[in-house]
Amino acid sequence: MAEATATPGTKAKLVAAARSLFAERGIEGVSLREITRVAEQGNTRALQYHFGDRGALLATVVAPFEADVDARRGALLDQLDALPEVTMRDVASALVRPSAAMLDVEGGKEYLSIMAEVISDPRRFAAEVDPVHPGLDRWVAVASRLMPAEVDPLHRRFAAIQLCASELGRRSATERRKDHRLFVSDLTDLVAAILDAPMSYETSCLLAERDSR
Repeated sequence: MAEATATPGTKAKLVAAARSLFAERGIEGVSLREITRVAEQGNTRALQYHFGDRGALLATVVAPFEADVDARRGALLDQLDALPEVTMRDVASALVRPSAAMLDVEGGKEYLSIMAEVISDPRRFAAEVDPVHPGLDRWVAVASRLMPAEVDPLHRRFAAIQLCASELGRRSATERRKDHRLFVSDLTDLVAAILDAPMSYETSCLLAERDSR
């Protein structure tokens, strides 16, 4: 297998090819052989040598972006900790802005497309990508403290995370606008609304009915 490492940058080329193809065609919509071909690797076993399987390759593709987003979110949450009063929009911003920053990072749009798929079905990819990493876990705790207590059983936080991921994935697929400020602000409003929306009488009745079974 030594020949698989002969070309400098082989691993980086494979990661770049996988990121592009995963974003364009879906994580399971492309073969490992095609990734190797697009990466211009003559050795068909190069990918297996460096990563082992698709799951390990996926984890490697998203890892640097996840670390970047986590650091940005942690910094924003540190700022919130220092404020005398925190609004739900502040909390929503700490979810949206770190991920939205990837729209302007090289390879970031592809990452956002991939994560939209991962978060739409987290159990399917749980072994490779944990959608609730430390920064996001901390955000969930902050959101929980501010949300109306009665909506806690409704999984509003995950709904907000899914909306954020899907909208950023959609945005990453368009080249129509380079200025993302309006999009980010509106998405922040939507996330805040999900977290802060009161429970209707109809929903509260259905929740009580479910809990009584």
